[in-house]
Amino acid sequence: MIRFRLKELLAEKAFIERRRITLSEVSEVTGIHRTTLSKIANQPNYNTTTENINLLCKYFGCTTCELAEYIAE
Repeated sequence: MIRFRLKELLAEKAFIERRRITLSEVSEVTGIHRTTLSKIANQPNYNTTTENINLLCKYFGCTTCELAEYIAE
């Protein structure tokens, strides 16, 4: 199973920048619909596009390995 670490990355970025970062803000900057971001963050096994993964990696300044991880079932 692939697990996205979106919530963790949001928390880390918020801590570093010392401010609250919402999914709405990420949506505005990346162009990814807020509903899609919510599904990525909250639904196990959510299937998203490589474009969304690319945009999130660019936003957080991370690699795909930092955004998503494989968990054996």
